[in-house]
Amino acid sequence: HVQLVESGGGSVQAGGSLRLSCTASGYTYTSTYCMGWFRQAPGKKLEGVAAITIDGGTSYTDSVKGRFTVSIDKAKNTLYLQMNSLEPADTAMYYCAADFFYFGGSWGWLVGDDHNYWGQGTRVTVSS
Repeated sequence: HVQLVESGGGSVQAGGSLRLSCTASGYTYTSTYCMGWFRQAPGKKLEGVAAITIDGGTSYTDSVKGRFTVSIDKAKNTLYLQMNSLEPADTAMYYCAADFFYFGGSWGWLVGDDHNYWGQGTRVTVSS
């Protein structure tokens, strides 16, 4: 039974930084996978933010390129999202998601939202 647990959200001022973490259990990293982050702002649709595949390929939505970095620490079974130069438009609930036995690219995974495993979400609030 795969579980994803996010942490690291909070409130910061514009220009600040946060690092989100997503710790996974109940899976094996020996399978191919893609993991990543989605966000949903109040009144808006779910949006793919960043994704990473087993071979280290990454994809980002345009609005976060150059500011956010997605990474995985396999030894700690943890997915990260380092968020720098935060803007009020980044305010949202952030969710990590994962698919195992995934053989596609990171961009194709990021633009879809039909993924097998989701965390409960962590809130990020950026004030101006």
